[in-house]
Amino acid sequence: MVVEVDGSQHYTRDRGRTPDTGKYAEMVAADRDLKLRDYEVFRFGHDELEHLDDAKALLGQFLPDMFQRYKVVR
Repeated sequence: MVVEVDGSQHYTRDRGRTPDTGKYAEMVAADRDLKLRDYEVFRFGHDELEHLDDAKALLGQFLPDMFQRYKVVR
């Protein structure tokens, strides 16, 4: 399993001012390579986790669902 937190540097240039389709293409190609190696890729956008309360709520929902899916024993 791979968990990634993506900021704008993953798909822009000029410090986030200009979309960069080449960088985006590299990112999705890397995702495909990981998936072909049987990794599950979960991506979060930086803005989803920027504020503590929002991050807690999101991860409070995501992590139990993920553990259930993979039946991780605590």
